Order: sequence, then structure tokens, then C-alpha cells
Amino acid sequence: MKKEEKYTQEFKEMIINLNIKEGRSIKSLTNEFNLGQGTLNYWLKQFNKECQANPQLKSETEYYRELVKLQKKMQELEKENLFLKKAAAFFAKGV
Repeated sequence: MKKEEKYTQEFKEMIINLNIKEGRSIKSLTNEFNLGQGTLNYWLKQFNKECQANPQLKSETEYYRELVKLQKKMQELEKENLFLKKAAAFFAKGV
């Protein structure tokens, strides 16, 4: 039995979805699920090959990656906005 066969297809898909749809890092996934980084990289490489062969899957994956990117950017901007509000309140107090 190959080492690869000890994980179910559903498990692999769940891990890939956590990476793509939720933007989880490879490091956090390998730590949480006790996986080797090489194993996860292999699964992601295989998934990317599937995406190249299936245009619908490719566009869906690109959509989720863009969504995660925009969510992270929004969080950064919200933090900056909160900081600026606090700074404005601080300086308004001093006047």
C-alpha cells in the first residue's frame, strides 16, 4: 500500500478547500492535521493540474483565491481605519 493511499479523497478535498476557499496557509494546515508539507504540496499540485484540464474548476478556484485576497485586504484596511479613528480622537482631545 502506498503512503498516499492512507488519506481518503474527501479528506484531501477538505484540506484543499481550506487552503483555497478559506485562505489557510500550508503551514497551519500541516500543523493542524499532522501532514507533511510535501504531501500537501503534492495534493495542491495535483489539484492545479485538474484545474488546467477543467476550465470551470479553474475559474471557480480563481474566484475563491481572489475572494480570499480581497478579504485579507479588507481586514488590513479596517485595521488601518480603526487606527486612524483612534489617532484622530487622540489629537482632537489635545486641541
